[in-house]
Amino acid sequence: MMLKVDEDRQGAWTVLHVSGELDLVSSPVVRQHVHEAVAEGHRDVVLDLSGVQFCDSSGVGVLIASRRLLHSCRGRLRLILPARGAEEGSHVNRVLAALGVRRLFDVYEDTEAATDEKAAPLSA
Repeated sequence: MMLKVDEDRQGAWTVLHVSGELDLVSSPVVRQHVHEAVAEGHRDVVLDLSGVQFCDSSGVGVLIASRRLLHSCRGRLRLILPARGAEEGSHVNRVLAALGVRRLFDVYEDTEAATDEKAAPLSA
């Protein structure tokens, strides 16, 4: 499955809707979109990963690098990883938890919560 990234704005937030597989071949596309947002002066980025069916270590690396980039320019990164039930769950959420890096990210269940300044992130 090909990776697709759609961008929109929600107030101060740049929302990148990612769908498909986030792997060695496709992860540079997400990295490029994040870098372009920062280059355009957008420091608050939401990565909507609710449409990602597969994520490998390259995808996780891009998420960590994006977090580092945004923190270095005093920006914020939020992820959307919707809870779909304990057994089903988000694939990306399971991968992040298995690698022990889930706690690094502010995770929300949808775009509305992720772009709301008063909303609290989901617990890790």
